[in-house]
Amino acid sequence: MDLSQKVAIVTGGARGIGREIALKLAEVGASVVVSDLADAEPVAQEIRAMKRQSLAVQADVSSASDVARLVDMAVSSYGRVDILVNNAGIARDQLLLRMSDEDWDAVLNVNLKSVFLCTRAVLRHMVKQRWGRIISISSIVGIVGNPGQANYASAKAGIIGFTRTIAREVGSRGITVNAIAPGFIDTPMTQKLGEEQRQELLKRIPLGFLGTPRDVAEAVAFLASEEARYITGQVLGVDGGMGGI
Repeated sequence: MDLSQKVAIVTGGARGIGREIALKLAEVGASVVVSDLADAEPVAQEIRAMKRQSLAVQADVSSASDVARLVDMAVSSYGRVDILVNNAGIARDQLLLRMSDEDWDAVLNVNLKSVFLCTRAVLRHMVKQRWGRIISISSIVGIVGNPGQANYASAKAGIIGFTRTIAREVGSRGITVNAIAPGFIDTPMTQKLGEEQRQELLKRIPLGFLGTPRDVAEAVAFLASEEARYITGQVLGVDGGMGGI
């Protein structure tokens, strides 16, 4: 995979899966704009240490004005935008009867509205250049559901419908639109589980182990590459086999 001469925007790129995605895209040659509400400059510095170009932009991707500024900064700095990775997300878990309007709205805005805003903003540039890759991070929860995550699952399911629709809208312009649905990934959240909880979780995964942020990043890099040019409107499960049972 060779993404040299390509410019990528990664939202939610300051930590976790987003950080690994940003680093992997840089590893295969891309210039990377790392966006987050938190400070993404340390990730940009890591990328520049790899002799790649990188820019950190603090932005709230649920805000149309922040998204416009983010994309404008990418284009003014590097002249184009080729790859968008919609990774930003939050969770505010609660059983539905106890879920507040605020918790519903916050998760839908950050996890789903941001995908709409960022995709719309970059498409204006991708359509002109007749090449683009849009990759959004959904979740297995958006496919199978999960108690206590009605807001999160709804947002992640919405990403799947959005992905399949936009793939049909822009395919004739050389733009592919895909989603990745991670399963249980080894993150600080899963590391807090007790041993009994962890063993029960592993029983649900056919491969028998948790994925890593790098596993998701590798899938993103593939979908962003020319090797994936004939793949669009798809949801790729990176879940150890959970989605197949």
